[in-house]
Amino acid sequence: MDRFTRNYAIGLAVAVAALAAFWVASAWHPRVRALNELLQADPYLSAYPYHFRVLSLKDGIATMSTPRSFDFPVIRFLAIIHPELARAAQDDPRMIAAQQDLVNHQKKAQALVSKQPDVEAVRWQLDREWLSDRGVRLPGGF
Repeated sequence: MDRFTRNYAIGLAVAVAALAAFWVASAWHPRVRALNELLQADPYLSAYPYHFRVLSLKDGIATMSTPRSFDFPVIRFLAIIHPELARAAQDDPRMIAAQQDLVNHQKKAQALVSKQPDVEAVRWQLDREWLSDRGVRLPGGF
């Protein structure tokens, strides 16, 4: 192997190793994994069609996934998990009950995470990945 090829291979190996180390360090969040296991272990939450997740925990603020926001109204989300509500009006009693069920599940997820000693607050972030997996296109892309 000539000198250039050897140096190129060494440089490439160092770059790949640095990228791999960065990826491992950024992906390894044992506390986030533990919080998600806590949410999954709850029978009430695990029975719901949408699974709330902790996305990150930084400086006492847990960022959690949610299927609704100003960008994606709750009625559209409910039509995904309850197809029978796809054409229901906003004031339909079934739609109101489904909205309340979502609120109850989201509050329960928030309460479980908020009770942890290292969590001071919960911030919600729209789960664009979950929606994208179900064919939903949102403003601002994904």
